[in-house]
Amino acid sequence: MANIHDVARVAGVSISTVSYALSGKRSIAASTKQRIDEAVLELDYRANAGARMLKGARTQILALSAPLHAGTHAPAHMTFVLSVVQAARAYDYDVLLLTQDEATMGLRRVVRSSLVDGIVLLDVSTADPRTDLVRELGLPATVIGIPNDTDGLTCVDLNFERAAESAVQRLVGLGHREIGLIGQAPAVYERGSNFPPRFRDAFLAEAARLDVTVAFTPAPEESAGVRAAVDGLTASLPGMTGLVMNSNEPVQSMVLELLNQRGIRVPTDLSVISACSSFATDHLNPPLDVIPLPADQSCTRAIELTMAQLTGDAVPHVELIEPTYVELGSTSARTHP
Repeated sequence: MANIHDVARVAGVSISTVSYALSGKRSIAASTKQRIDEAVLELDYRANAGARMLKGARTQILALSAPLHAGTHAPAHMTFVLSVVQAARAYDYDVLLLTQDEATMGLRRVVRSSLVDGIVLLDVSTADPRTDLVRELGLPATVIGIPNDTDGLTCVDLNFERAAESAVQRLVGLGHREIGLIGQAPAVYERGSNFPPRFRDAFLAEAARLDVTVAFTPAPEESAGVRAAVDGLTASLPGMTGLVMNSNEPVQSMVLELLNQRGIRVPTDLSVISACSSFATDHLNPPLDVIPLPADQSCTRAIELTMAQLTGDAVPHVELIEPTYVELGSTSARTHP
């Protein structure tokens, strides 16, 4: 069976150009479009993978590729899954959830079988094979997250870089000069997840720009690992008066409990910010200032962008959602040397 690589080879163009021509995502020169159309007919590609797309029939189903990786925090993951489902229902669309191996192998199968009208990718890595796959398949697709190569992709995500800068600026503005950062589990960084290193790198860069001393440590979701992370920060930063946590809810709860056991008062002794959290922080002890990760906002926008592609009213681009800062009393001005 011919695939998009064959069409590109016969037409003498790139795979992305074939994808744009078949999906209507971008205007293609008439001569180029003619070569692609001729290649499609010659290879019988239309009768296979591209038939439904070119004929305009709809199934009212979207594929949500949401793999479960090592280090994936299931509650946060499902928050995004449910937000995608709810947003799709507003357009009378159902969602076909693909996980684990189904996230890649299954994605190709359901598209080739004409089961879905579009694709949403969740939890992308910096070099995610699914992004090349959606370019190849040519179906309307939106990526929630920012991979390294965004060429030809429609992506939406929180501006993690700006969130990191905001956290540092908040603490520095209150007089804090030694600030720790507790990140996600080590496995999340090792597998190349896109958002934790974006936050970490922007945090370190902003701290360097403002000439403050910082240290970073990942933290696994277990008590010994959290204790080691806190001990490592306090050893590196003996004068630490500010702490940012870009980690999941159980880790943040364990950190707060450990601080309480050690008699470290928030915010009197240590100002703490919960950064890019998909969960509420008002029930923590104590409640934490938070820069929320708005799953409903990013997922709703992802569905809107996918629907726009279905009608041909969109071009590939990257959208970043500006972060907000919610004060809940866990930061204060530094009051001691």
